[in-house]
Parts: sequence; C-alpha cells; structure tokens
Amino acid sequence: MSDTVETPPTTATAGTRRYNRWARNSTLEDYSLRYAPRSFRRWSPYVVATTALGGIAYLADFAIGGSIAITHGFASAVTAILVAAVVIFVTGVPISYYSAKYAIDMDLLTRGAGFGYLGSTLTSLIYASFTFIFFALEGSIMAQAFELGLHIPLALGYLIASLIIIPLVVFGMTALSRLQVWTQPVWLVLMFAPFVSIAIIDPGKYSEWTSFAGNSTTGSSVSLLGVGLGAGVALSLIAQIGEQVDYLRFMPDKTAANGKRWWAAVLAAGPGWVVLGAFKQLGGAFLAFYVADEVGLVKAGEPIEQFLAGFKTFMPPWLALTVATFFVVLSQIKINVTNAYSGSLSWSNFFSRLLHRHPGRVVWIFLNVGISLALMEFGVFAFLNSVLGFYSNVAIAWIGAVTADLVVNKPLGLSPSYIEFKRAHLYNFNPVGFGSMLVASAVSILAFFGVFGETAQAFSPFIAIVLAFVLSPALALVTKGKYYIARPDEQAEPLMTDGVLSGATSGCVVCEETFERPDIVSCPFHSGAVCSLCCSLESACHDACKQPAFLGMPR
Repeated sequence: MSDTVETPPTTATAGTRRYNRWARNSTLEDYSLRYAPRSFRRWSPYVVATTALGGIAYLADFAIGGSIAITHGFASAVTAILVAAVVIFVTGVPISYYSAKYAIDMDLLTRGAGFGYLGSTLTSLIYASFTFIFFALEGSIMAQAFELGLHIPLALGYLIASLIIIPLVVFGMTALSRLQVWTQPVWLVLMFAPFVSIAIIDPGKYSEWTSFAGNSTTGSSVSLLGVGLGAGVALSLIAQIGEQVDYLRFMPDKTAANGKRWWAAVLAAGPGWVVLGAFKQLGGAFLAFYVADEVGLVKAGEPIEQFLAGFKTFMPPWLALTVATFFVVLSQIKINVTNAYSGSLSWSNFFSRLLHRHPGRVVWIFLNVGISLALMEFGVFAFLNSVLGFYSNVAIAWIGAVTADLVVNKPLGLSPSYIEFKRAHLYNFNPVGFGSMLVASAVSILAFFGVFGETAQAFSPFIAIVLAFVLSPALALVTKGKYYIARPDEQAEPLMTDGVLSGATSGCVVCEETFERPDIVSCPFHSGAVCSLCCSLESACHDACKQPAFLGMPR
C-alpha cells in the first residue's frame, strides 16, 4: 500500500496526505521522525531509565574486554577501558540532557547541533551502521550459545538469533519497556553471580589476573601503544549514547516536582550506561584470563565460554551450561531489540530525506536485521578488533562535533540556544558540525592506516575527537553561526514557556492530524501550518519557504 497520496505541485493544498496503517499507528511508529509529544510521554523517569539501561545488557562488552586483555595484557587493557569510559561519559552528558529536554532522538538532535537538515543524513548512516554492526556481534554471541548449549550449527543460529528479535521490536517503546523492566532483575543477578562466586571460592584469581599477558609482546605491564589501540576498540561504543537517547526522548518534562528524579534518570540512563559498560569490559578481561587455561586464548574471548566457567564454580556442569545458555540468550535479546529499534529509527530518518517517502518505522526493522544477518554469516565476530577500531574513528568524530556544539558553541552564543530540527528552519548543510566531522574523520582514518606513524595510528580516535572539538567552535566563529537557522520561526505560540516545551496543539493542513507546537511549522507553499513529517516528505515545494520571495529579502 502506498504511504502517501501525492499533492499536485500547482495546487499544494488540494490533496490530503494519507499514511499507511503502520505509519499512522503511534504504538508501532513511536514518533520515529518527530518530536515525541507530551501526550505520548506517559512513562515515569524510572521506567524510561530502566528501559534504556535494559538495552545495555549486551555481552559484546565482555567480548571486547576479553579481546583487549588477550591482545594487550592486563595493565594496558584496564587503562584503555577506563580512559575510554571517561571520554564516553563526558560526551554523553550534554547529548542526554538536550535529547531529554527537547524530546528528540539522536538524528534530530544532530540536525540542530551544527549539521543541517541533509548534513545529518550521513550521521544517520553512521548510526545505522553502529546498530547493525553491533546487532551482528551480539547475534553472533547468541549463536555461539545456541551452538554450545543446544548444538545448533552457527549458520542456523545466526538466522534464529535474527528472527526472534523482529516481533519484539515491532511494537516499539510500549513493548520494550515491559520487556526490559521485567527481565532486568534476573539479568543483574546472573551477571554478577560468577564474580561473587569466584571471589568467595577462589579469591586469589583476582590477584593472579594482574599478571595476565595474553598475546602481548610487552607482557602484563602498561604499553602506550596498547592503551591507545585498546581504547580505540572500546571507543567504538561511543555511539551507544544514540541508543540511550532513543529512549530518553520519552522522558516527561522536567519540573520542580520531579527535577531530582529527572536528572537522576537522565544521568543514569544516558552517560551512566558506560559505568556498567566499563565494569562488563573489565569483567570480560578477567573472565578471559580465568578461562584461558581451559579453553585457550582464541575461545577465551567468547562470553558463553566465560560465563560457563563462572557458573561452574557453584553449579554442576550440566546446570551451568543450561544457565549460561539462558543468560547469554536473554542478554542478547535485551540488547538486540534495542539495536533493531534504533536502527529502524535511523533508517527512517535517512530514507525520508532522500526519497521523501515514509512507509513506517516497521519496514526498516527488516532492512536492519537483514544486513546484520549477512554480517553474521560472513563471520564479523572474527574481526572484532579491526572492525571496531576502524569504526571508532568515524563515530567519535561525529559525537565530538555534536558535543562541542552543545557545550561550547551554545553557551558562547555561537549557535542558537535551542535545538531546531525541522526542515523548514534549517539549511541543508551546516559547515560547523558537518565540516568538523568530515575533516576529523578523514585525518583520523589516515592516522588509523599508519600514515602519520605508529603512535598516531594507536591514538587515531583521540585525534578524531580533539579535531572535531576544536574545529566546531572555530568554524562557528568563521561562519558567524549563520548556517544554523535558515528562516525565523513564525508561529504565534512560543516554543517554550519557563523552560518547558509548549503543549499547545495545532492542525496540519496536509495530513489533517493534530500535533503539539514543537512539531509544527508555518508553510507558505501550503498556506498554513504543517507538521514536521509532512514538511520532510514534501517533494514539490523545493524549500520554497526558505527562498528570498518568502523571506522578504533579496538573494
């Protein structure tokens, strides 16, 4: 069924845009291309935070920590993991705050934070690639559990690990909030149990761990190159903040009554994910050491082997295998529903701008899962360090540019104090964020491939973030911030009152639905107010509202 009925260009207001039933259903659609209205944000800060944190149940952290420790030894691994965690936490605070305050996802936030309407199309691809790369890694870990615990061949396990996620993601936040809240206590108990058991039964293993060298040529001591390379792998997770804010956009408005709970939820579920994430990476490094003598260094990085050994310390082997398999499958379901959900959002944003079509978020779930399945079948898990090390250069340049705009440009008045995400008010490209990311990515990728020497190669992600952070305010100064807002907001109702987004509603003259003030723009082409999605999907107007004739000034 077609998602829209096209409006003839010469009679812009003659037709009514009709969306198909998937795009019209707010339970399925979850406002994938829009501001999340106050009327939909009915969950408490606790439920939103728990849902967001439920998505970080993934075991790739254990695989990453184990891989870093095996490759670079104990001291370098621990240092690399902690350094990366600090960077991820610091950059995650402003992103989480602005997303929760303005009720928008990572793509809409990026648009208004220095990238422009089409400039953020590239970051949608970067974010989409994050979701399907990590879906593939997490699915591979689930398939390893199927193989060891249920004797299912890996190729078939990959397919099962992909298909079981789809029905869980279709109903969006409504279903995911229940899944994450109900399963979180069980997951936490099972995750911590092996570490507590080893601490009681064989506490000496923790001190022995400090001498673990793995395959490192420098032993277990700190190596500068080892820290840089290890941190580069861990920093590939910096884009995880996008998945966190995909949930944080459903936070209720911050008020005097809920202020403390609001901030606690935003910090815990936003940048706070990396606190547990760093613990899991350190846990993976420890369990890799713990199981290495039994299964060898190659298998020691697999979470199923790590937790099987951990559960064996207080369970008979048959029960340990059953519990380990259940734990791995549960963990991977909890994270891959988030990967698939966030992927559907990023693909929706990407294709809506390129094709001016929106068949509904649900359609893009199948695309994201399909790409992930292909990566699994090609054996992406075997190239874990290489894939994540390269990806981190691009991801951190993007996040660095966004963070710089939020914490430097906005306070200094180099960019607007608010986040504008609507097409009608944005230039297609803003050189501030978009240019910063491109330059930082290009230089750091050259460094990653060794063009600037061994040390620069190891620390290429740090080159990316420093460059992005410096270039963003520099370009904002050079351009005088004129590429942020293409035309002023002409709505009579103010966008915010006392720091809270307006809940006033207005009808869209194109789709004839009612939307809240932050999602509405005035449109000279349609001679009335239109919603942000109808504005995005309009292919006949050619951005008429931003042309000199409508702005009242010469070109």
